Amino acid sequence: MIIGRKEEIEQLNRAHDSENSEFVAVYGRRRVGKTYLVRQTFCERFTFQYTGALNVSNQDQLEEFYNSLLSQGLPDDSSAPKTWFQAFHLLEALIESSPHKRKIIFLDELPWMDSPNSKFVPAFEHFWNGWASARNDILLIICGSATSWIINKIFRNKGGLYNRVTYRLKIQQFSLAECEELAQYQGLPPNRNMILEGYMVMGGVPYYWSKLDPAKSMAQNINTLFLEENGVLRDEFNFIYASIFNKPEKYLKVVEALSGKKSGLTRDEISKKGKLDNNGQLSGILEDLIECGFIRKYCHTDKKIRDAIYQLVDCYTLFYYQFVRNAYNVDDEYWTKLLRTPTYNTWCGLAFERVCLLHSRQIKAALGISGIMANIFSWHVKGNDVHPGVQIDLLIDRSDNVINICEMKYAPNGYSMTAAALESINKKVIVLQHYVHARKFISPVLITSNGIIRNKYSDDIRQSVTAEQLFLP
Repeated sequence: MIIGRKEEIEQLNRAHDSENSEFVAVYGRRRVGKTYLVRQTFCERFTFQYTGALNVSNQDQLEEFYNSLLSQGLPDDSSAPKTWFQAFHLLEALIESSPHKRKIIFLDELPWMDSPNSKFVPAFEHFWNGWASARNDILLIICGSATSWIINKIFRNKGGLYNRVTYRLKIQQFSLAECEELAQYQGLPPNRNMILEGYMVMGGVPYYWSKLDPAKSMAQNINTLFLEENGVLRDEFNFIYASIFNKPEKYLKVVEALSGKKSGLTRDEISKKGKLDNNGQLSGILEDLIECGFIRKYCHTDKKIRDAIYQLVDCYTLFYYQFVRNAYNVDDEYWTKLLRTPTYNTWCGLAFERVCLLHSRQIKAALGISGIMANIFSWHVKGNDVHPGVQIDLLIDRSDNVINICEMKYAPNGYSMTAAALESINKKVIVLQHYVHARKFISPVLITSNGIIRNKYSDDIRQSVTAEQLFLP
C-alpha cells in the first residue's frame, strides 16, 4: 500500500510511458520511502535492479553487481568485470537480451557504488551518454540516501552528466494528514493531538511512524524507540547524517551550532560557533543541508546575503539535541516525566513552529486563500534608531495586497492571549510597515495547537488557524 506520493507516481508513470529513454533521479533524506515508492510503482517489471553495498571495496562491489546480473538473466558464460566500464557493458548485454518492451533499470543506493578510485562516475556517464540515451526504450532510475552525492555528482556535474537527468523526484516527508492515514492503517488510535505530538518528534518520516506500537501511547512509543538505551531508533541520529554525507563531521558542527539558537544564526556566527573556516566549503555544506531539508535560509529585508539567517527546521534533529543526546539511564516513564516541565514546554513551542512551517499550504487553505498567489517566507530586521529588531517566522505576502503575519502558539489546553503577546504582535506589524509598499495591508494570523480561549484580547486578532486545520490534505 502506498500512502500519498500521487504526484511522484504520476511522474514515474509519465517517464515510463515516454517514447524516449528517460533518466530519473529519486532523492531525499533517509527513511522517507524512496526505494519503497519505486518498487511499489513498478512491482516486478524491472529489467534489472541492484542495490549498492555500503563500505565495501570496489572489487567486492563489482562482484555483487556481477552476481546480480547473473541472477537476473545474464548468461553464465560471461566473464566477471574488473572495471565499471566492463560492468556496464555487461548490463548493456542484459538489456539487449531482455524481452521487456520498456527496459526499467533501477540502481538503488547509487552513491555507495562509487568507491574511491573506482572510476564509477565516468563509466556511468559513458553508459548513459554513449549507449542508453541513444535508445528509446530505457527507463533508468537512480536512487540513494547520500543526497549530497546525488546533488554534487549528478545534478551539479560539469562533465558528461551535465543536465542529463530528465526527471528529478525529491521525496518529501509525509504531511500530518498522511501520517494520520499511516497511523490508522497501522491500527493506532485516530487521535490528532497524538499525531501532532508524534510529528513534533519524528516529523513526517514514514519509517519512524512504521515502528510505532499500537498497544502503546505516543509518549510510551517515543520513550521506547528513541530514549531507552536499546531503543530501535536510539542511534538514528548519527546513522542519518553518516548515510547522507560522506564526511559528516563538519555538517554536524553546523547543525549543532544551529540547535542552540531558536531564531537561527548568520553564516559568520555559524563559522565562529562551529569553529569552521568561512570559505567555499562552508557554502557547500550549508547548501547541502538546505537541499536535504535539515535547515532553511532567509534573508534580511535589504537582501544582503551576508545577513542571511540559517535556521534548523528538521523536527527529529531538534528533538535529538533537546532530549536524546543527553538521555542516560532512561526508565519506562522517562518521557512521561518530562511532560509539562519547562524544558518540555519550551521545546513544544519550537517544535510546533516547525510543524507549521512544513504545512504552509494547509495554512493557506485554512485561510481561504489557496487560489491566491503568495510568497511564503520568514523575515527579520535588526533594530535601529527608528524601530526595534523583530523576527517573523512565517509571513505570507499575497498578490491581493495583503500580508499575513503568522504567530504560532502551542497550548494543549487552548491559547490565552495576553497583553504582552498582543503588544509583541502589534510591534511586528508596525516595524514591517516600514519595509512594505503603502498599499499592502498587514493582517496578523494566530495559529494555535488547540484553539483560542476567549478573553478581552482574543478578538484583536481576527484570523486564526488551529492544528486541526493543518490536517487538511
